[in-house]
Amino acid sequence: MPDSKNGALTVAVVGCTHAGTFATQSILAAHPDWQVHVFERNDTLSFLSCGIALWVGGHVSDPRRMFYSSPAALAELGATMHMRCDVTSVDLSAKTLAWRELDGEGEGTLPFDKIVVTTGSKPVIPPIPGLAEGFQAGRVLRCKNWDDGRQIKERMADAKSVAVVGAGYIGAELAEQASLMGAKVTLIDGLDRALAKNFDEDVTRLVEEAYRDHGVELAFDQMVERVEADEAGVSVTSGGVERRVDYLIMAAGFSPRTELFQGKLDMLRNGAIRVDPYMRATLLGEDGMPEAEPCQDVFAAGDSATVLYNPTGEDDYIPLATNAVRQGLLVGANAIEPTKAYLGTQATSAVQLYDLSLAATGLTVAGAAARGVEVASTTLVQDFRPDFMLTTEPVTCVLTWDPTTREVKGAQFACRHDISQAANAVSIAIHNHNTIDELAGFDFFFQPNFGQPVNYVGAVAMQAVAEVDTAR
Repeated sequence: MPDSKNGALTVAVVGCTHAGTFATQSILAAHPDWQVHVFERNDTLSFLSCGIALWVGGHVSDPRRMFYSSPAALAELGATMHMRCDVTSVDLSAKTLAWRELDGEGEGTLPFDKIVVTTGSKPVIPPIPGLAEGFQAGRVLRCKNWDDGRQIKERMADAKSVAVVGAGYIGAELAEQASLMGAKVTLIDGLDRALAKNFDEDVTRLVEEAYRDHGVELAFDQMVERVEADEAGVSVTSGGVERRVDYLIMAAGFSPRTELFQGKLDMLRNGAIRVDPYMRATLLGEDGMPEAEPCQDVFAAGDSATVLYNPTGEDDYIPLATNAVRQGLLVGANAIEPTKAYLGTQATSAVQLYDLSLAATGLTVAGAAARGVEVASTTLVQDFRPDFMLTTEPVTCVLTWDPTTREVKGAQFACRHDISQAANAVSIAIHNHNTIDELAGFDFFFQPNFGQPVNYVGAVAMQAVAEVDTAR
């Protein structure tokens, strides 16, 4: 029940995908008589966009199951839903916001006691000549929400050729599924490797081999220079080479959608709102400097906010649904006073490409270098289970750690067998500040169906310890 000193308060939740959905649920669970107004530009909420590529490829039983909540479900909990509604301005000092309907003429203002910024992220759209015209012609597609997913699903059904810009998780999966559907695929990225921000070369080399085996052209170290679309297709020029394809899919990453709060809240340079462990944001003073303490009435979570990245101990921007959900759940618990702190993230993630399972947690060598952090690294390749079994598969393991403290900082795994839970195991080790010596001594079970007498997670840690001690 609400704190009797505060009474029934009015809360505005701006944006409702993952963080907004769980923030609304957590607020109403903790304070069922509060007035919670939810504003969302789309007509749906809670869409699991990470499943778009699987849906396109025919691996989803029913796309309606890719939603885990609905406007009706939140309304039943007590929320006042404003769907297809745009918040046009917010006055944090006066505690009011202005809104307007996107499909009608309705508009108004809402006084609020507290506000939750869960505006999410937007696709990065580079200033490429001809790109805007390509969107208008329907030959260039985005991959972000339900409407984007439906459009890609429809267009890809009979596409003979596709170019994908961006070789992160989303672009990598779309390129894979398009190739399996029989299209000629070109995967373009300005970096020199596939999944360069997620895995190091010992892993990405395996991914690139799989792409080539399936006829995917890899156009890396290339920026798209121009796009020319017409009714029949689209020409994409990158690295001085022009390719004619049926469709171009833009998957060049995401940035925070926080323009409404520019100059009002403390942010990273990319626009991510800085939050404290209780999801509270910090107001900017008249001099543009952050106030001394976070504001108890302004919260942010999900893709619009920072996360505490445990491998570095610093605020970072890592837009993952897992981060958004866990942050959103904390808003209700901390709405009256700071009570339950965010535990941070290791950015643990996984993907399956062709028959390769890939999983990672924490810092890669490249990710550490980009953040100015020194790490050591070792790679081990061993069969995931004994070779006396009728079948087994090699698993590539990459472990990173702090060369001074020996603390585990990250790990990556790749195998044709499902090794995804190994990343979860190392995630716990990172969170607990375990060293490579401790990880090498952890108790991992042995049973021939599942693993070796020395499990590969422990084995790569043992190799790291041996390499460090030998070098001394």
